[in-house]
Amino acid sequence: MKSQENFKKGAVEMVVLHLLCRRNMYGYELVQELEKSSEGLFIIKEGTLYPSLYRMIEKKYISGSTELVGKKRTRVYYTIEEEGKKALEEMKKDYEIISKGIKNILASE
Repeated sequence: MKSQENFKKGAVEMVVLHLLCRRNMYGYELVQELEKSSEGLFIIKEGTLYPSLYRMIEKKYISGSTELVGKKRTRVYYTIEEEGKKALEEMKKDYEIISKGIKNILASE
C-alpha cells in the first residue's frame, strides 16, 4: 500500500538509529534485523536503506567504518554517534506525540 511506504520512509531513520544503539551493524544485517524485530511487518530493501544511511552520515548521526571480511570482501559497519543519539530521542518523542494524536483522532466519533 502506498501510504504504508510513505510512512515507512519517515520511520527508517528512527528504527535504524535504535538498532545501532544495540551494536554496530552493516547494511544487510540492518535489513535482516528490521524484518526480524518487526516480525516481518517492517521490511525494507537494501536499495531503500542505503540512501537513508548516507543521509544519516551527512547529518553526522552515524559513521561508517570499512572492515575486511575474508580475504577480499569488505563491509561497512555503521555506528551511532552522539548526534544520532540526540536525534533518536527527539524522534521518539515526536513519534509518541503523533501516535497518541492519531490514536485519539481514530477513536473519536
